[in-house]
This record gives sequence, C-alpha cells and structure tokens, in this order.
Amino acid sequence: MFARTLFTVLLLTLSATQWPTLATRVHDMLDKGDVGVDERGQLASASAGGQTVLAMGKNGHYNGTFRMNGKAVDAMVDTGASLIAINVSTARRLGFPPSSLDFKHSAETANGRIKAAHVVLERVEIGSVRVRDVDAFVLEDAALSSTLVGMSFLSKLKSYTADKRSLRLVQ
Repeated sequence: MFARTLFTVLLLTLSATQWPTLATRVHDMLDKGDVGVDERGQLASASAGGQTVLAMGKNGHYNGTFRMNGKAVDAMVDTGASLIAINVSTARRLGFPPSSLDFKHSAETANGRIKAAHVVLERVEIGSVRVRDVDAFVLEDAALSSTLVGMSFLSKLKSYTADKRSLRLVQ
C-alpha cells in the first residue's frame, strides 16, 4: 500500500511540475501553425517534413481546421471536389469582398448545376503542411454550408493516403 501511495504522489508531482512546460509547448505549436485541430477540437498530429494526420470523424469524413490566407477555417476533405469550395461568407473573411466576385463559372454539385466565382487562395495550411496558390470556387451561402477541401489542394501534395481511420497528408 505504501508503494502505491508513493507512486501516486510521485506521478502527481511530476505531472504538476511538467504541465506548465507542456502547455507552453502546445500553445507555441498552435501559434506557429505546427498542428491542426480536427472536428472534435482534438489536435491533428503533425510530423517533421510537412506531414499531418487527420483522424476520421464519427461521420466517416476527415475534418480539420485549416488556415486559409492566414484565417482558421473548419473544412472537410473531399476527394470528389475538383477545387476547394468556400461560401461567400468565408470568402469575405479570407479577403475576397463580395463585390469582387464574378460568378461566371458553372459548377456541378450533388444538388445540380450552380454558379461559382473563381479565386486563388494565397496559402492553405493544416498542421505542418503548407500549400501556396490554391484554386478555389466561391459559392453562394445557400448553396454551400461548409468548406470543402478538394483536389486543387490535395494534388499539390506529394501524397495523401487514408488508412486505418486516418488521413495522412504529405507535402
């Protein structure tokens, strides 16, 4: 019983003394953009050399918090989407005023054909993966409720693989 109590006290002491260091390191990583956050608010792991792993959500999709033009954007990875798709509200936050958008393109969606405006995102990041000059379509808010990260981002990576409920993005 004494050994168990001693072990518990040592464990609590160690965790209490190391917590400030760990918390500081995590905050530094978040500030630098070295990690992403998945749909549940959990950290998406980032490896050295431009690799990030997203866990599959309960809905079977890979979601995460990307940084687009420096702003945090929750998005779902969609290999069936040719481009990144954002709505007008998100476009405004990313520096594209609605008055500058020209809805001259036509896009085919699961709900039919709609009008879209083409923009180029200066940078798209998640974890330690950073991609520049990524094509995107802007759709009306009513046509798109969440951001989709499509092949215009994924095709600029060295590889992306889904395995055992995780998606690995490699730059």
